[in-house]
Amino acid sequence: MSADSADRLATLRWRERLGFGVGDLGFNLYWTTIASFLAAFYTDVFGISAAAAGTLLFTTKLIDAITDPVMGAIADRTRTRWGQFRPWLLIGAVPLAGAGVLTFTTPDLDDSGKLIWAYATFSLMMLAYTVLSTPYSALCGVMSARSEERTALNSLRFLFAFTGGALVNKFTLPLVAWFGEGDAARGRQLTMLLYGVVAGVIFVITFASTRERIAPPPQQQRTSPLADLRDLLGNRPWLILFGLAMLIMMTITLRAGSAYYFFTYYLQRPDLLPNYLLAQMLAYAAGAALAPLLIRLLDKARLLVLLMLIVSALSIAFYFVGRDDIALIFALNILISLALGPKSPLTWSMYADTADYNEWRNRRRATAMTFAAATFAQKLGGSLGSAALLWVLAAIGYAANQAQTGASAAGIHALQTWVPGVFALAAALLAMAYRLSGPELVRIQRDLAARGSDS
Repeated sequence: MSADSADRLATLRWRERLGFGVGDLGFNLYWTTIASFLAAFYTDVFGISAAAAGTLLFTTKLIDAITDPVMGAIADRTRTRWGQFRPWLLIGAVPLAGAGVLTFTTPDLDDSGKLIWAYATFSLMMLAYTVLSTPYSALCGVMSARSEERTALNSLRFLFAFTGGALVNKFTLPLVAWFGEGDAARGRQLTMLLYGVVAGVIFVITFASTRERIAPPPQQQRTSPLADLRDLLGNRPWLILFGLAMLIMMTITLRAGSAYYFFTYYLQRPDLLPNYLLAQMLAYAAGAALAPLLIRLLDKARLLVLLMLIVSALSIAFYFVGRDDIALIFALNILISLALGPKSPLTWSMYADTADYNEWRNRRRATAMTFAAATFAQKLGGSLGSAALLWVLAAIGYAANQAQTGASAAGIHALQTWVPGVFALAAALLAMAYRLSGPELVRIQRDLAARGSDS
C-alpha cells in the first residue's frame, strides 16, 4: 500500500485541527466586515447611492465567476515541497491586507470617481481574497479522507470563523471611533489595516501547522481545467450544494447587512447593534460547535433540511415582534443564528465528499476546483444578499442619515425578518434532493483506498 493510501484516512492531532480552524478567523476579519459594514460604508460614509452600491456588489461577482475557477485550476496544478494549497496562504496575505485598506479608503472624488474607485478596490480585494480562500477551503479535503475528521475540521473552522465575526461585529465600530477620533473614514481605513496585520499572522500559523495527505491521481497532470469544470457540472450532489450555498448565504447576508438599518432607522436604537451582532456571531459559533454531535443523530442532508425549516419559521415569527420587545428580538436572533450555525461545517464537509465522489466517478481529482466553485457560490450568494438589500432600500425611498417612515421603515423591517426566512425555506426544499451520504460514502472511500493500494 502506498504511503498516500495508508495516510488518507488519518486521524488528526488537535494541534493540526486547531491550526486549520484558526485560519478562518483571519478570513472573517474581511468577510464579516464586508457582510456587516460594507453596504453602510458605501451609503453613509463614502456617499454612494444605495442603488449604485447594490449594482456594484452584484456586478463585481461576474469577475469572481472567472477568477474563482481559474484559481482552483492553478491550485490543483501547484506542486511544491509544501504541498498544493498551503503555500498560497503565504503568497496572498500581504496583497489582501493592502486591498482591504484601499477598499475602505475614501479619496475626495466626484460621484463618478467614487464609483470607479469602489469598483476597482473592491474587485482587487475579492481577487486577493480568492487567491487565499480557494486553496484554504480545499485544504480540508486533502488533510484526511475520514468524513468525521472533515466535519470536525470544518466545525472548528467555523467556530473560529464565527468567533472572528463576533469580534468584528462587536469591536469594528468602537475601533473606527477610536482610530478616527471623529473621522469615520480614517477610522475605517486604520481598522482594516489592523485586521490585515492580524489576519496575516493567522495565515502563517495555519501554513505551519497543517499537512496535506491526499494527492491527485497521476493522470490528473494531463487533464485540463475545462475537463475539471465538466466533471463538476455533471456532479449532481455538488450542483445541489452550489445552490444551497447561494440561498443560505443570501439568508445570512440579508440578516447581517440589514441589521445596521434595522437598529438605526427602524428601532432607533443604534446603541444596541454591536451587542445584537455579537450575540448573532456567538450563536453561530455555538451552532458550528454542535455540528459533530448533531450528525450522530441525523444524516447531514436531513439535518440541513431541519435546520433551514427552523430558521424559516423563526424568521417569519420575528416579523410579528413589537419594536419595544427588545428581549424577544435578541432571543429570536440567537435562536435563528444557533440554527444557522451548523450549516457551514456541514456543507463544507459535504463539498469534500463531492470531491471524493468526483474522483471515484471520473478517476480525476480536482479538490481546489470543487472548492473554488463552492467559494464562488458563497460569494455570489453574499453579494446577491447585499445587492438585494441595497436595491430594496433604493426602491423604498431610503435616504442616508435621515429618519425612515412609511414604506422605507416597513421595508427595513421585512429585510431583517421574514425575507431571510423565505430564502431559508427555499434552501430546505433544495436540501431534500441531496443523496450522497451514509453507505454510499463508505463504499466510495473503500474503493478509493483500494485504488491507492494498487498504485
